[in-house]
Amino acid sequence: MSNQWLSEMQEQKIEELLSKMTLDEKVGQMNQLSPSIVGGFDLPFPELIEMVTEGRISHEEFSKIMQNAEMDYQEDNIRAGRIGSFLMNNPKKSNELQRIAVEESRLGIPLIFGYDVIHGCRTVFPIPLAEACSWDEGIFEETARIAAREARSRNIHWTFAPMLDLSRDARWGRIAESPGEDPYLASLYSRAKVRGFQGKKLDAGDNLAVCLKHYVAYGAAESGQDYNTVSMAKSLLYNAYLPPFKAAVEEGAATVMAAFNDFNGVPCTVNEYLLREVLKEKCGFQGFVVSDANAIDDCIRHGIVADLEDASKKSCIAGMDMDMNSHAYSGYLKQQVEAGEVPEALLDDAVRRILRVKMALGLFKNPYSPEEKHTLYDVLPKEHVATALETAKRSIVLLKNENILPLKKGQKIALVGELADMSSEIVGSWSMGFNVEDCVSIHQGLLNAGADVSYAKACGVTSPFQPEELQSVVKDADIIVAVVGETISMSGEASSRADLSLPGEQEKLLEAALATGKPVVAVLMNGRPLTIPWVDQSVPAIVEAWQLGIQMGNAVAEVLLGSYNPSGKLCCTFPAMAGQCPRYYNHPSTGRPGAKSKFSSRYLDAPLEPLYPFGYGLSYTTYQYDNLTAEQAKDMIIAKVEVANTGDCPGEETVQLYVQDITASLVRPVKELKAFQKVSLQPGEKRIVEMKLPKSSLGFYDDDMNYLLENGEFNVYVGTNSKDCLMEKITVIF
Repeated sequence: MSNQWLSEMQEQKIEELLSKMTLDEKVGQMNQLSPSIVGGFDLPFPELIEMVTEGRISHEEFSKIMQNAEMDYQEDNIRAGRIGSFLMNNPKKSNELQRIAVEESRLGIPLIFGYDVIHGCRTVFPIPLAEACSWDEGIFEETARIAAREARSRNIHWTFAPMLDLSRDARWGRIAESPGEDPYLASLYSRAKVRGFQGKKLDAGDNLAVCLKHYVAYGAAESGQDYNTVSMAKSLLYNAYLPPFKAAVEEGAATVMAAFNDFNGVPCTVNEYLLREVLKEKCGFQGFVVSDANAIDDCIRHGIVADLEDASKKSCIAGMDMDMNSHAYSGYLKQQVEAGEVPEALLDDAVRRILRVKMALGLFKNPYSPEEKHTLYDVLPKEHVATALETAKRSIVLLKNENILPLKKGQKIALVGELADMSSEIVGSWSMGFNVEDCVSIHQGLLNAGADVSYAKACGVTSPFQPEELQSVVKDADIIVAVVGETISMSGEASSRADLSLPGEQEKLLEAALATGKPVVAVLMNGRPLTIPWVDQSVPAIVEAWQLGIQMGNAVAEVLLGSYNPSGKLCCTFPAMAGQCPRYYNHPSTGRPGAKSKFSSRYLDAPLEPLYPFGYGLSYTTYQYDNLTAEQAKDMIIAKVEVANTGDCPGEETVQLYVQDITASLVRPVKELKAFQKVSLQPGEKRIVEMKLPKSSLGFYDDDMNYLLENGEFNVYVGTNSKDCLMEKITVIF
């Protein structure tokens, strides 16, 4: 968020408030609390999070507990100005607390209420990993716009989204919340999410302040283990992991959340280089930084501080503006300033940033949420449901099809697999505000579409395969659709997996289905790339349907039955085996990538290539690429390619442009996505697609964050995915 959000008069108001604030009140603005008394029991918020991530309570139960969580016993602290923010999704209660802050505290500074509105509020859209497979900036923005509208009606001001962690390791559970592995696509995603959540004016009344998380490189956790250490060259940070954050800051992002992990030996929470030097100084970030939940306290377990008092001091000096629930600042920061250990100017900077966001949100002018809005979205608007359906359809990726799909009219379908009839599992992780009554399972979606379908569970995700249940539905069927994959609790936070194959006995289900001799379609319902080489070799049709939100069933039905031609493209590489991880397309060039001698980068016991490359996705039609040209024109590279629909039905293709810097002063990736364009073609239609690439986008950062533009030869690739491309070589002079 830049100063363009505020007038000079508003900035003056902030300075006036700062000049009047006591040290207690300044520390109070930097203090965020989460529910401490839950459902009448003394249940700490971290324990509640642990319960939902471990599957002991459902996401729906979590949401209800959060909505009923009471913030009692904090009224006096609010009156004294000792609290600046709450985590809350209870509009009536938040209005009550806001009234105390505005009308009974000395300076009347409003509270800011934050909540996890990750991929929807009442209307739950596909998980971010799925949505990113749409490669559609309009979709990215519109889903955030709807989520903001719904959340603001419940007196939520601030969302802890978007998550912008590049993830190149499918073992990491939070890849489900990520836009994938590519910095260019993730940067487009980040900008669109800021526009969608925050709108043109934050104070419009139905917008949310965003929180870019997790800053930074959280998705590069060693071995794919959540919260694990991260070590990387600064040039890799600047060229891959930082760009989505930098792009969102340029778009006007209001807040940033520091990551749990350490970065090159220093936890992000107390990392002055990351928070002050890179984010606030070099990227020009004007909003405030909040810790992740209890992350200041976690610095003790990192071994970087001796106790919470030391953690408070180091966090503030590093540039951490708000403490989420560690009680570090509220416990120690005042005394540390009075003792001269922490300059008060650092608190002034933090509070100024916090007040700036509150002012931009319009909370000083309109601090309360109108009661009539609180139930506005109890019944979902048709246009929100329609957007959920469209987004779900565009997020589906067709991985394989041997003339099985779309299903023929009148075919009798045997639908099997526990996930096919589990409406509560389709929403994915971090779905807080949905009603299960709004969720359409795949079984229900096929029924809604008028399909002749018989269902049997036959196999659970973790429960045994039941052959007799399979036989009961396949005997009269023309085709078998098996829905296999993961439950919600198998991906997301604290859900790393070392084995990425289908859990339980789901492969046995597929084997038995194939043994019937009838055609089989595998529909994947999962929150991460899975290693499914046997499925790819054996099953004639595979649909990657992810966890698509409330309209999943209707979307999958439209794709299976042919009323929608899938056009999704993978935003992440699918490894052939977990041992390939991390696996990503834009890896650095190596000295012996694929030599025919023994001394190469190949594995002894696994293929070098992934199962499905980044950008991959089939259609019910086929496309042919011809006649690629690439040339310089002043400050642009112009690439042209002929794309033809060579199949029998209309389709939409995502034409992808990659470049390779052949010789550079630092080792560069073998390919980097630099542009893409969607083109809709009728059967037999041919079109010349032109893409213009600024020459400045061919540069890269060195370890000192200098952006280098180096003359030389570049390969320009254009194709249907990162592997299958045409190539032209050009010489570029800057």
